[in-house]
Amino acid sequence: MGHKIASLFILLILVGGAPALLGASPIPFSTSPKSIKKSSVVRDVPRTVAFREEKHRGLLVKVWINDAGPFTFAIDTGAGISLISTHAASLASVSRLGTSTAVGGLSGAAAAKGLNATLRTVAIGERNNWLNKNQSAIIIDNLPGDIDGVLDPTAAYLPFGYSIDLPNHVLTAFDPNTRPLNINDTPDGGTVVRWIDRGAGRRPFVRLNDGRLALLDTGSGFGLAISRSQTSSKYRGQPGVHDLGGGQVVSERVAPTTIGIGALTLQKIPTDLLSGVEKDAPILLGRDALYPFRLTFDPVQRLIEIAPSDGDR
Repeated sequence: MGHKIASLFILLILVGGAPALLGASPIPFSTSPKSIKKSSVVRDVPRTVAFREEKHRGLLVKVWINDAGPFTFAIDTGAGISLISTHAASLASVSRLGTSTAVGGLSGAAAAKGLNATLRTVAIGERNNWLNKNQSAIIIDNLPGDIDGVLDPTAAYLPFGYSIDLPNHVLTAFDPNTRPLNINDTPDGGTVVRWIDRGAGRRPFVRLNDGRLALLDTGSGFGLAISRSQTSSKYRGQPGVHDLGGGQVVSERVAPTTIGIGALTLQKIPTDLLSGVEKDAPILLGRDALYPFRLTFDPVQRLIEIAPSDGDR
């Protein structure tokens, strides 16, 4: 089974002065809302944890795998599955499943190979702040030395929901059975919208008011990132970057854009045009577009809240 990268998690080696791109593919959302409700009472809600943000590394948090660590993982809502470096997997005695998978990129290249694996235990922020047991992951070789892995919070926090407060740098879990989001409960200055499934995946897509789908991608430092093939703009020549599959993607920051998401209007958000990406590459809303919001993801109601945060960067 191959995995196409959709997230633009900025991690790998520098090419022409620009950071390379990484992400992961959609994985089927195999846990139904009904089964989530049944299992959510079996353990306590994980405690709130702090993360730090680095421009070319993303949202970084301490993680323990199989009681080993701490390791440095990046929080990436666009990943679709968690990734772990070969070195960290060895230190944590991660169980390899004996099967490999091709890991591709936005360019469509699939040169990288990863090993399917199971993370027996995962803790975040503190050694005993447990998340899901027996989580699926992919072991890959080409993460940079200072990043041990990528955490897909949707998978990692099930059966719970979670909020990512970008200005305050905190990640908070909640029980969606006792504190559900409500499509009619619109926060001041924000919105609650449907969590859209794009194919067989659990990544958080939302529908823009002009009908397009966009991926909420905390793994990307971009603003609104759009394939150049979807615009009439001409390429003006910017350095290219290599994605995880070995292909080259080019980004160019252009004039700001105004878009609507439900009751929310985002005005003059940073906008990036991408060249060299696959025809069906998704529109991305990265951190430059999502700050200064708190993003809340409810996997039971399949709703997403985008609300202002009172924190300061």
